[in-house]
Amino acid sequence: MSKKHSHIKYIKYLMMLVSLFFVFGCSNTKYLPEGDLLYTGASVEVKDSVIKKKQRKELEKELEDLLRPKPNKQFLGLRPKLWIYNIAGEPKKDKGIRYWLRNKVGEEPVLFSKVDLDYNASVLRNYTENRGYFKTRVSADSTAKNKRATAEYTVIPKKQYIIKSVTFPDDSLKMSKIIGRSSRRSLLKVGRPYDLEVIKSERERIDARLKEKGYYYFNPDYILAQVDSSKGDHEVKIKLVIKPDAPPKALTAYKIDKIVVYPNFSISKDSIKYTKKDITQYHDFTIIDTANTFNPRVFDRTIYFKKGDLYNRKDHNLTLNRFVNLGTFNFVKNEFRQSDSLPNTLDSYYYLTLLPKKFIRVEVLGKTNSASYTGTEVNVNWNNRNLFRGAELLTVSVFGGADFQLSGANNGKNIYKLGAETSLTWPRFIVPFKKIDGSSEFVPRTKATLRYEFQNRTQLYALNSFNASFGYLWKENIRKEHQLNVLDVTYVSPNNVTEEYQQDILDDPALGKVIEKQLIFGPTYQYTYTNTMQKRKKNTFYFNGEIDLAGNVTGLVTGANVKEGNQKNIFDVPFSQYVKIRADFRHYLKLSKESELASRIIVGAGIPYGNSLSLPTSKQFVVGGTNSIRAFRARSLGPGSYFNVPTVNDYLPDQSGDLKLEFSTEYRAKLFSIVRGALFVDAGNIWLMNEDPNKLGAKFSKDFMKEIAVGAGAGLRFDLSFLILRTDLAFPLRKPYLPENERWVIKDINFGSGPWRKENLILNIAIGYPF
Repeated sequence: MSKKHSHIKYIKYLMMLVSLFFVFGCSNTKYLPEGDLLYTGASVEVKDSVIKKKQRKELEKELEDLLRPKPNKQFLGLRPKLWIYNIAGEPKKDKGIRYWLRNKVGEEPVLFSKVDLDYNASVLRNYTENRGYFKTRVSADSTAKNKRATAEYTVIPKKQYIIKSVTFPDDSLKMSKIIGRSSRRSLLKVGRPYDLEVIKSERERIDARLKEKGYYYFNPDYILAQVDSSKGDHEVKIKLVIKPDAPPKALTAYKIDKIVVYPNFSISKDSIKYTKKDITQYHDFTIIDTANTFNPRVFDRTIYFKKGDLYNRKDHNLTLNRFVNLGTFNFVKNEFRQSDSLPNTLDSYYYLTLLPKKFIRVEVLGKTNSASYTGTEVNVNWNNRNLFRGAELLTVSVFGGADFQLSGANNGKNIYKLGAETSLTWPRFIVPFKKIDGSSEFVPRTKATLRYEFQNRTQLYALNSFNASFGYLWKENIRKEHQLNVLDVTYVSPNNVTEEYQQDILDDPALGKVIEKQLIFGPTYQYTYTNTMQKRKKNTFYFNGEIDLAGNVTGLVTGANVKEGNQKNIFDVPFSQYVKIRADFRHYLKLSKESELASRIIVGAGIPYGNSLSLPTSKQFVVGGTNSIRAFRARSLGPGSYFNVPTVNDYLPDQSGDLKLEFSTEYRAKLFSIVRGALFVDAGNIWLMNEDPNKLGAKFSKDFMKEIAVGAGAGLRFDLSFLILRTDLAFPLRKPYLPENERWVIKDINFGSGPWRKENLILNIAIGYPF
């Protein structure tokens, strides 16, 4: 195409874009009620020569967030949701495409007649004065043009008042001394600006402190903050006092007397009927269990209060959270009453409503199985709560799934999996020595698991995988979680190996490792940290670290050394001996309410030694696929610059390595309704620790960065509440197996070319986000 024709094409596109802006803009005012205007937003200007420019801009942003109503949402200067609302028209009935477009996708126009300038001005004034800018003046105005209107607010604050001194209660009450001793933790600091919200937070801090010292009936409203601004230059003196009309019981510390538990409480009944034989006295607890549902030890491990303890909120909340965390109760209610027999004491009552003991749950998951195949899996779980009257959970699962990734060229054989798993979880640590209860709001657990999995790669081979594990799970808090399997045993054996695959092994001996028998045993440990549940934070993180130690003690005791020809077997199978470490770090940057930038980096290393020359295939690292580098087919990339040649039977053999480095970043945004979009870039590769004569370029070296694969793409995610269906279309930007000066293939991208699309475009279909 000539430059002239190219310029003409770009001019046409520009004219179409301008026309689109014009159509969107005009149509949004066409449907307005007669005499009304479309409200397009407001601005706040803070005029003050004393306030620094940065501080003034921050205050303006805070004030703009207070204004109501909010204008219609914009995208690239347009209001597409309002446009959809208008063109859909008034639906004749509460269903159909027109109703869906107008009420679910579209957005009703925000009219200027709904804007109360005086009310907004008073909100701005109150907020500013609560921040210490006393005697603030606020004026409001508006501008109308082309059936659109904006509001402008001008805020003229006075100099901000600073805290000159803070005084805490100094009367003779015992609680006043407690408050005084905690003053160094006060949120009110001399020299800081006056702020009403900080005063409220300080009252709540004092209340929380008193709740830890037995003052159950106290609340923040009983603290009065007296503010004196009459002396000094824009300074205030703050004096905190206990209100004189605070009730006597709010000024009294209480201890715990009776502790009564109702494990079979029904919220549908007005009263509880029980007989003397239903009452069990166990240590400090009175248990009224009409169905003999639980062993009393369950409550001894769950309730933190003991008779005679001073009431404190920490133990109060810990107990409630642990009852909920047991997973046995649907409803947990706690009530404290003043004792009739002893002064300054509380009787504690726990009303517990049971969940159904047995239930079935069906799950659809995007999951990685024991051989590192990633795909979609359906689980059917039968559960039995409280199996042995100790809040145990028995789970029996059957599952099935498939691993698939659609691309035009070099499609691999499909992978199917079937299996079953049984697990039993106890809500406590089961150890051969002294009892360990833990002090977290989360109940520690002991878990034993038996699992069988059949994996079939059609027309090639099948693998039988058996796994047994015993270990512990516990949380320090909502952010930190640990999992220690003191014993984790895996046995893998091949089945139905076809002549086709046997022939391929003759051509590439490395393929034989996939169908070798594997015996893996040893401890594993995982640590997880996350604060992604804090939705208001701009930056949130997720970290998962794992260490896997296989055959270490056995190898040491037996003196196994495969390099010296002294390989040891158990049941005629060489046991694996290695150390494997993996770290997965993720960062989520919130850009707006409906968009974020998500990034992930994975680093892993496995070191075989003693009885092994390499990691077992099921424990090696792989890249590519729906949850990895999406521009390359699953398990087809690497190691290093090694070129994964298709076999004579036209499939790509699985590739794996001892080292892994992977990075992904993804922009996510809501498009409309349940549909979300994403743009992403993935990069990474795997490498071998040792040279393999059959895989040139696979060994890790100082030039590993030159062997990084890069891919990019776009995707749609359909959020159906109960699951997220994901489709990602990706293509490579850098192919590490090409000659070094030809690895970047950006210049070759040609979406209009059928052969290019067939070779490079890969459609990933999965359940859930990739990370």
